[in-house]
Amino acid sequence: MKPELKNRKGARKAQDIPPEVLEFLNKGQIETVNLTEWLAVDHLKLIKTVFPKIGIDQSKTNLVIEKIESQKKPSTMSTTKLVGSTLYQFYSKTKNLNEILNKLSTHTSDTVRCYAPYLIGMNENLTIEEKLIQSQKLVADKHFGVREVVWMALRPEIESNLEESIKILSEWTNHKDENIRRFTTESTRPRGVWCKHIERLKENPEIALPILESLKSDSSKYVQDSVGNWLNDASKTKPDFVISLCKKWQKESPTKETEKIIKRARRTVDKK
Repeated sequence: MKPELKNRKGARKAQDIPPEVLEFLNKGQIETVNLTEWLAVDHLKLIKTVFPKIGIDQSKTNLVIEKIESQKKPSTMSTTKLVGSTLYQFYSKTKNLNEILNKLSTHTSDTVRCYAPYLIGMNENLTIEEKLIQSQKLVADKHFGVREVVWMALRPEIESNLEESIKILSEWTNHKDENIRRFTTESTRPRGVWCKHIERLKENPEIALPILESLKSDSSKYVQDSVGNWLNDASKTKPDFVISLCKKWQKESPTKETEKIIKRARRTVDKK
């Protein structure tokens, strides 16, 4: 493979993606490098090439393809979820579930790795703690797309087991990996992006204080932005909580990191 392909910055528009790059992406031989490429991957071509190579038989592959083609309003996110959940249905009651999960989780293609979280999130035999632990490598994935999909795949289970999840995730806030620390707030955002709101956190944001307090002066901008966004979400239903917490943090943690979080957190309330 040409060095310039590996080190590319990525096109800004789908029509500008070089045909050679798109071919490699659709064969699962390289990762996407930006959102434009991530959205441009042809899941049908990818699945036809990759699934037989990782041990998914032709009949199952054909059924996945049929489901993708029957979508009324397909999108990258809906297709990713559809593929992951369909694979879970195929393998949930077989001895091959963990093998398929491992092959998906470690594949070169980030798009293929994005299917994996649903095999964990939908597993009825795992507790929320087991699901979170089993997902941690995907949470720490170097690719932005995988990291976003994994929190969306686990979010329904986190909401259903909110107190226990927050207790577990509050311990993750001390992890050395910024991606794992960010997951603790991104997966629990009251409103979030492209996902169902968590009503309990919209009305009672203080439930998540064990996570928020631990990250109020995090050194990572990636984490700071997520904490700020979490509180901005909360400010739309409980502005007094956010204003009070920000004032408290200004006194307790007069750092530039905390100040950045506060500025982001208050961006909605300060407009009023």
